[in-house]
Amino acid sequence: MTSSKTPKTSRRSRMGKSGATLLAVCVVALTMVGCKRDQYPTAVVGWTLIDPAQRHPILVSQEPTDHFIRVANGSIGLTPAQRAKLIDFVNRYRATNAGNSRLVVSVPSGAENEVSAMNSVLEVRNLLADYGFSESSISVEAYEAEGAGQPPIRVSYLRYVAQPPECGDWSTNLAYEPTNLPYSNFGCATQRNFGAQIANPADLLGPRSMTARSSERRDQVWNKYIRGEPTAAKRTKDDAVDTESN
Repeated sequence: MTSSKTPKTSRRSRMGKSGATLLAVCVVALTMVGCKRDQYPTAVVGWTLIDPAQRHPILVSQEPTDHFIRVANGSIGLTPAQRAKLIDFVNRYRATNAGNSRLVVSVPSGAENEVSAMNSVLEVRNLLADYGFSESSISVEAYEAEGAGQPPIRVSYLRYVAQPPECGDWSTNLAYEPTNLPYSNFGCATQRNFGAQIANPADLLGPRSMTARSSERRDQVWNKYIRGEPTAAKRTKDDAVDTESN
C-alpha cells in the first residue's frame, strides 16, 4: 500500500523553486523599470523644472559706478561746476543705490597734485556731510599715483545690476510632450521683463532691513500706562460727530 502524502522534502524543494522564480521575476521587473527611465531623460521630478524663477533665474551682480574730479596742481578746492556735478552724482546714488553700499573717495598719492587733491577731498567730505552722509557711510582711501601728471579724485560705489535671462528657446515640440513638463521657454518672458523693470536689484537677494521706529508717540503712551492714566488720545468737541443737526 502506497502513501498518498507528499514527502516533506519534495514540498520544501518545490517551495524553494517557486520562491527563486518569484525573486527572479521581481529583479527583472525592477531592471525594466530602471531602464524605462532612460527613454525620457528629462522626466525628472523636481521643482527646478516647474518654477520659472528656477528655470530662468535673474542674475544679480555688482558693478562700480565712478565719478572723477580733476584737480589741477595749485588749486585750493572745488570749482562751482565740480560741486554741481558731485551733487548730481550723489543724488543719483541715493535714487538708484538705496543704501546698499558706501561711498568710497579715492585720493591720489605721490602725484604732483597730491596737496591740492587733499584739500579738495576735505571739501568733498564737508559737502557730503551737509547732504546727510555720516562718517560710517563714507570711506576715504589713497591709491598709488606716483609719476602720473594730475590724476583725479575718484568717488565711487558698487551698484547692484540685474541681468535678465535670454529667451527664445523654442526647441521643444509643443504638440508632443509625453513627459508633461513645461516647455523650455515657459515663463522666460515674465522673468526677463521683471529683471528689466526692478528698481533695486538688491531686493532680489533678500529683504531690506527695517528703519528705526518712531518712538515719540510710543513713549507718551508708555508713560501714561505707568502712571495709570488713560492711554487714548484726548478728543475735543470739534472731533465729535454732530448727530443732532439733522
